[in-house]
Amino acid sequence: MPRANRHFVPGYVWHITHRCHKKDYLLKFQKDRENWIRWLYEARKRYGLSVLNYMVTCNHIHLLVNATQRDCIQRSMQLIAGRVAQEYNHRKQRKGAYWEDRYHATAIETDEHLWRCLTYIDLNMVRAGAVRHPGEWPDCGYHEIQRPARRYRIVDHEALMNLLGIKSRRVLQQTHRQWIDAAINEGALQRDEKWSRSLAVGSKQYVMNLKEKLGVKTKYRQIEGDANTYVLRETEIAYMPFWRRQQRSKSK
Repeated sequence: MPRANRHFVPGYVWHITHRCHKKDYLLKFQKDRENWIRWLYEARKRYGLSVLNYMVTCNHIHLLVNATQRDCIQRSMQLIAGRVAQEYNHRKQRKGAYWEDRYHATAIETDEHLWRCLTYIDLNMVRAGAVRHPGEWPDCGYHEIQRPARRYRIVDHEALMNLLGIKSRRVLQQTHRQWIDAAINEGALQRDEKWSRSLAVGSKQYVMNLKEKLGVKTKYRQIEGDANTYVLRETEIAYMPFWRRQQRSKSK
């Protein structure tokens, strides 16, 4: 399998996923999930990370960010992943990898695709069958969008409203609830890999523009989609020539 990508272009919204090593349940205790959130808050303070939403599950995380600075994502993820792993391994007297080697980043167009991705993140633990509503899972951005914290605020409400074209927090909260309720009532809870396995999700023009900006990094990636949604897919093609060369060299 190819390694998770972490391509980056400033000025885009990115959906980031990062899984625990071998998909182990290293975040199964709430204190560990809260520790991840604590370091997310610290990353927001240190590097100006604009957080639009987040979800901490038992074995992976989702993070939706508005990247305004070139290195804010990389520095933030290094801080969060490094400190969480270090503190967990020290407490458990554990050695070895805590995370998969890389996080994955998917660019999300700031139109209807943004609110669909936002909702998809919120419904993660509902899809998993752990809760019936995201409000029942404590370690996610849903609560802060609905009830903004007075202190230790993580979600950037102003950025989220601007990107969604919403002018007030009351309307944001009401609309957010409607999206969640509609998805639950309609049973739209299926896992959809385009949000976490693609390089980009949006209109055809949006995906083509990002592919051009990424240049050679997307040489073997394909654009697929329909009238409403296009994705820049990951593919095995880029990795096969190298794999075959390795096999040939071993056979000599």
